[in-house]
Amino acid sequence: MKYIFLLLVTFKIIKRKFTKLQEAMGFQTSHSTKRVPQQIFKAQEDLIDAHENSLIGRSTLNLTDRTQTNTKFILSGYDSWVVRHPSALNSFDRLMKAATGKRIIVFLDYDGTLSPIVNDPDRAFMSDEMRAAVYEVATYFPTAIISGRSRDKVKDFVKLNNLYYAGSHGMDIMAPSMPVRSSDGKLFDIAPNTNGTEVPFQPAKKFLPAIREILRRLKNEVKEIKGAMVEDNGFCISVHFRQVQEKDYDVLEEKVKSVLENNPQFCLTEGKKVMEIRPSIKWNKGNAVEYFLDTLGLSSCTDILPVYIGDDRTDEDAFKVIQNRGQGYPIIVSSIPRETNAFYSLRDPSEVLIFLSRLAKWRKTSLYSRPLNFG
Repeated sequence: MKYIFLLLVTFKIIKRKFTKLQEAMGFQTSHSTKRVPQQIFKAQEDLIDAHENSLIGRSTLNLTDRTQTNTKFILSGYDSWVVRHPSALNSFDRLMKAATGKRIIVFLDYDGTLSPIVNDPDRAFMSDEMRAAVYEVATYFPTAIISGRSRDKVKDFVKLNNLYYAGSHGMDIMAPSMPVRSSDGKLFDIAPNTNGTEVPFQPAKKFLPAIREILRRLKNEVKEIKGAMVEDNGFCISVHFRQVQEKDYDVLEEKVKSVLENNPQFCLTEGKKVMEIRPSIKWNKGNAVEYFLDTLGLSSCTDILPVYIGDDRTDEDAFKVIQNRGQGYPIIVSSIPRETNAFYSLRDPSEVLIFLSRLAKWRKTSLYSRPLNFG
């Protein structure tokens, strides 16, 4: 018994010295053995695009043991970011108080905003609850969805007819008829729709033959790369690599770039696990916002309040337009700290749903609370 006691004492002394040695060498110890679930890290990786890879790389170095202590480190980073980009939910009452007497116009991205980011882009379905919330918001406010998807595809996902749609990052718009100028002052010709109420506005229409040829070549070039998916989005092309193995990414990138070598009129950008090929024209989601405001006759009004909610890098152009107007609420959807032109934030589509529901409820309540006018 005495020997067992001596062994225990010796073990505790060795353990104490080893702990002090670790601390002296700069290793942080934790008194918690609770591990952070693997899906937390997987979700972060899926939400971070190429521009943010350096951030996740730095975080990973500090998170190898995935302890509760390190979880607090992640949250403190997000909390400090939220100080600069406050939660639109926590700020809702203040935002609506400032909106009293203003005309709100709502702009929404689709993927990652109204629907979750998924491995298969063809299965990025929005929930029935989200659809109901968007429908109600569009009942009270002019509402447009501006997506990188083709206009027909995003409309097929949303399945609502009481709002406007813009596909291909704003290069394919269906909206009320009015002339419009691009950011460089060029006037685009708009052909009226058959019913005279809506028109397809397509500033990149002349690029369609070249886009079709690039699409054909891309599908042929990447078909041997497992997990790669080429998506036809009308006036732009998306090459999804969310399911591509890391060792194959460089090969995929080189193949995509080789297709564009002899097409200088197109540019290659990168988003969340996707490469996008677009015509090199001065038109983006920010221009689409300006277009909608123009065609709705609101661009010169001082009593309007644009609300734009989006999660993608391409939404930053729209955030910037609203920021420059000095009126409106640009809201980014992100669960990690990132550089943005947005003023406010929401963590994920579930918070977008709550925000939209509260917005519709606020409007409904304000309508019912108005005093009756008996003349």
